[in-house]
Amino acid sequence: MSTMRITEDHEWIRLEDGAVGITEFAQEQLGDIVFVELPQVGRKLKKDEEAVVIESVKAAAGCKAPVAGTVLEVNALLAEAPATINQDPTGKGWLFKLKIDDPEELKALLDEATYRARLSK
Repeated sequence: MSTMRITEDHEWIRLEDGAVGITEFAQEQLGDIVFVELPQVGRKLKKDEEAVVIESVKAAAGCKAPVAGTVLEVNALLAEAPATINQDPTGKGWLFKLKIDDPEELKALLDEATYRARLSK
């Protein structure tokens, strides 16, 4: 099982590889995703800076960087198949990978159990 930290705004970061994406809850709220605008590789992001634009049949939404860092890689699969986010938001539907500037910032994020508990309230 992967170890993720999750923001209050439903973005997640996987600790093993720095992959960032949106949660199952977030993709359900968006509905069918039709387009994703990913950040440039090498872009420096501040914590909570909008990094990705996700467009669905319902709305457009932003995905913010959960922590500060540099974009190492983007998920090229999403250019051809943005609905991958709907099918597997915490797996194949990752958005970008981040080289984390300060691992201490991860401590401010929710662990998976705390996130699930907040959703069920």
